[in-house]
Amino acid sequence: MAKTMNKLPETDSIKALAEFWQTHDVTDFEDALIEVTEPVFQRAEPLSVILPAADLAALRARARQVHTPETALVSRWIHERLDAG
Repeated sequence: MAKTMNKLPETDSIKALAEFWQTHDVTDFEDALIEVTEPVFQRAEPLSVILPAADLAALRARARQVHTPETALVSRWIHERLDAG
C-alpha cells in the first residue's frame, strides 16, 4: 500500500511544524529537501556595557515595566537609534 504524501508545511509557526513532524518522517520528503551549504543563522556577538548603578537600576525598572528582558530592551533601543540615522 503506497503512502499518501503530503506537502512540506510552508509556515513559520513552531507549533504547526512540531505537530506536522509528530506525524511525519523526514525520509518521506527526501526529494523535496535541499542541502544548505551556507550558514542560515547569524550569531550575535556579545557586548559589555558599563553603566553607573543608577542607570542600571533605571534600566531594570523600565524592563520590568514593559515586561521585557533587560538585554532585549537595550538591543531594541540600539536598533531604534541606528535606524533613526
